[in-house]
Amino acid sequence: MAIQKDAQNTGFYMLIVMLIMMSLGPIVLMLATSFKTNVDVYDSAVSAFFFTPTMANYETVLCDVLWYEPAHVEFCDPTFGRSLGNSIYVALVSTALTLFMGCMAAYALVRFRFMGRDTVSMTTLLMRMVPPAVLLVPVFGIWTFQYGLDGTYTGIILVYTAMNLPFVIWILQSFIVQVPIQLEEAARMDGANPLQVFFFVVLPIIKPGLAAAAIFTFRIAWNEFLLGNALLDRNTRTVPVTIVNSITEYDINWGVIMATGMLLAIPPIIFTFIASKQIITGMTAGAVKG
Repeated sequence: MAIQKDAQNTGFYMLIVMLIMMSLGPIVLMLATSFKTNVDVYDSAVSAFFFTPTMANYETVLCDVLWYEPAHVEFCDPTFGRSLGNSIYVALVSTALTLFMGCMAAYALVRFRFMGRDTVSMTTLLMRMVPPAVLLVPVFGIWTFQYGLDGTYTGIILVYTAMNLPFVIWILQSFIVQVPIQLEEAARMDGANPLQVFFFVVLPIIKPGLAAAAIFTFRIAWNEFLLGNALLDRNTRTVPVTIVNSITEYDINWGVIMATGMLLAIPPIIFTFIASKQIITGMTAGAVKG
């Protein structure tokens, strides 16, 4: 029995190691490639992990924001640096708008009684099931020919907000339902108006839900490519769109692309780390020390 149990444990740990290698392998390879020159990338004699590293690719990507002028960069192309700024701006603004409108809509669906409330709640979830590809043609036509919002931050932020709003409403409803109604009634008896009850009583309690919804919304807006490729122009493109458009038939600078990909991964990691701390803080806020 002991031998059989040891064999099962060995097989389990081997499976875990294989899954970790499959998950981290592409990331490690991308990181290694980002420190290679374009010549080393195409040279079969150069090892995948043993080579002379260089910061040239990162300097090329960030040449317009560095405090010094890179020696090897003959012409500074601000495309990648600008796209990073665009992605951060679009993702943060769309996340803020989605949370602001989503939490109020979820509160209304939970606390207010009106005809068709359950239908509205279910419809918001069904809207999340619509693939973005289905929205591409109608949104492009309306934004371009009727409202002139193509190529603008406003246009893409509105699209991302509308796309993520149904899920945010749905997930926040489950958190607001758990808020005791007695707390809101006590606040009203103390003279708080409806807005004060919402912002100072309800929102602090559902902080874990807001953090979870923020992580979801930010990551979707940060990584989305299809709608961004159709609606954004050269000056407003986000990083996923810029990376794909930089790949041409005759010239593919894999080092710069991999460096951009590594930089692309940093803001979501930081945002997720900050938001996850809010989840933990909210979950332990009501804990009683023994």
